[in-house]
Amino acid sequence: MSNTRAGTVYGIGVGPGDPDLITLKAYRILQKVPVVAWPAPLEGESLARRIAAPHLPDGLTEIPIRMPMVEARFPAEQIYDEAAVEISRHVQEGRDVAVLCEGDPFFYGSFMYLFARLVDTHRVEVVPGVSSLMASAAMTGAPLASRNDSLAVLPGPLPEEDIVARLKGTDAAVFIKVGRHFQKIRRVLEEAGMADDALYIQHATMDQQQVLPLQEADGDAVPYFSMILAHRRGEAWRKPADPAEAAQ
Repeated sequence: MSNTRAGTVYGIGVGPGDPDLITLKAYRILQKVPVVAWPAPLEGESLARRIAAPHLPDGLTEIPIRMPMVEARFPAEQIYDEAAVEISRHVQEGRDVAVLCEGDPFFYGSFMYLFARLVDTHRVEVVPGVSSLMASAAMTGAPLASRNDSLAVLPGPLPEEDIVARLKGTDAAVFIKVGRHFQKIRRVLEEAGMADDALYIQHATMDQQQVLPLQEADGDAVPYFSMILAHRRGEAWRKPADPAEAAQ
């Protein structure tokens, strides 16, 4: 019987883009693990690895998890299956593995798909990270919600009728995965009377960050990593018009 201790899989949230926003816990883990895995497109660099790069020691074994950036779940399912097998091999041989994830692993994070494949048979620890949601609020200087506000997080790929329906029941909304869905989202916000005060941000906390009023954004040049923040009061901290609401 082998005396090798099984390793641990760490799902590491590396934050929205600024390497300084990585947590101390994530940093300490990255300093000690021998293996690191990271998601990436089929070609080009991994954003998650680029964020973590200043904190990665030399000599690591690296596992790139490359996949086409498409909405369809296949072939991603097969790629996650194969990555889980490779990670599992290292863990069974006693090596800890850190899997990098942009933002937070459990907030629309890619790590959750590996988590589902590994958690029943391995020791898995999730290290939360600063999400793009919180980073965007900080970078725009626009608090997301206050008092008893309800907040909705709405993915851009949702059908327009679904966005309209979900927007009706919330005070504040953050649209993620905007990209090519920008015009649709702006149209919905205009119809809801929420467009004029809404804010647009792309590449939050990164060198190429841009923050603009929604109506000034170029709808034909919107990257995937962009967000729109909107509130029915325009500003979340604005005093409500109804005194009864203000007292809540």
